[in-house]
Amino acid sequence: MSAAHASQGDGSGAGRDRRPQGPIVCFATQGQGHIEGLRIRLLLADLDPHDYPFDHAHKLRSAIGLLRLVAARRPRLLVMEGTGTGGGLTLLLARALFGTPYVVSSGDAVGPYLRLRSPIAGWVGGVYERLLYRRCAGFIGWTPYLVGRALTYGAPRGMTAAGWTRAEPAPDARARVRATLGVGDEVLLIGLTGSIHKRREYVYGSELVRAVRRSGRRDVAVLVIGDGSGLELLRQEAGEDLGTRILLPGRVAPDDVPDHLAACDLASLSQSTDEVGAFRYTTKLSEYLAVGLPVITAETPLAYDLDEGYLWRLPGFAPWDPRYIDALVALLDGLTREDVRTRAEAVARRRADPFDRSQQQRRAAAFVSDLLA
Repeated sequence: MSAAHASQGDGSGAGRDRRPQGPIVCFATQGQGHIEGLRIRLLLADLDPHDYPFDHAHKLRSAIGLLRLVAARRPRLLVMEGTGTGGGLTLLLARALFGTPYVVSSGDAVGPYLRLRSPIAGWVGGVYERLLYRRCAGFIGWTPYLVGRALTYGAPRGMTAAGWTRAEPAPDARARVRATLGVGDEVLLIGLTGSIHKRREYVYGSELVRAVRRSGRRDVAVLVIGDGSGLELLRQEAGEDLGTRILLPGRVAPDDVPDHLAACDLASLSQSTDEVGAFRYTTKLSEYLAVGLPVITAETPLAYDLDEGYLWRLPGFAPWDPRYIDALVALLDGLTREDVRTRAEAVARRRADPFDRSQQQRRAAAFVSDLLA
């Protein structure tokens, strides 16, 4: 129970009746139309939350509007998806001014992520992250590692909701997409999805491009799905293999992503083993497993915790580490169809499914209900 709720009792038995009786309000700091906005609405669907239209492009206006809503309707609980300061500082103000409890749901460690920009930004982000979690009523992490981080920083309660896939591939997707891309049946196709941005000296997906180009095999290709500031750099790096062994179609509509993944034989989960990558699952993993793809990844916690025989773990602290790329080249050079088939069968028979949407919705409803009880 939050301090604000506890303070409302006056010994007469009427304290419970004077608690805020307004709605549960949810919002995403990335915006109502963002995938994270959809995530939090669906996660709390059983509780019929009021979805506040937070606008990422107009944070101050959205923050003021949210405070006005809190003042007028006195919601029982605020639930924020993401950790943006525009939303987080508003939660802290709502708690200080109105005693409104709040829950944070997040898929990233704030301080380490901001430290990629600068040490000062990382330090400020760490202070903000600790304050946000220390004042919250509970924390919903995309991974158990993030839940542990929040609890260590002072969150009183926590649970994990790892996310889920948005769509399923069409029955004819594999043959149709391969024909469109010009990929023959004999080719082992490696899939990768995500925003293709350049961070420091690394372009997302470049390790796959380099490994395929270094490999002597002509029956291995890579499909990188996504757009961003690094796409043109990736195309330049592909050289004469662009369009044959290296396929870079750019952005694909979200509903078409499963079809493109179904055309692949295995997938890549490019993550570092530092505090940014080690805390994550990423939504890509659920999409890969949903279409039955075994996964190449680094030696992150998830690569041990979730592995039921469908992962390849490569050494190195990050995808741009030469050790990782060397190991990737060696894997591709020796990869057989039987290796891929064995791991794909392990995907199909896996027992654990942290990405089951209905189970996450059930657990989230129970978690929030217990917080309000």
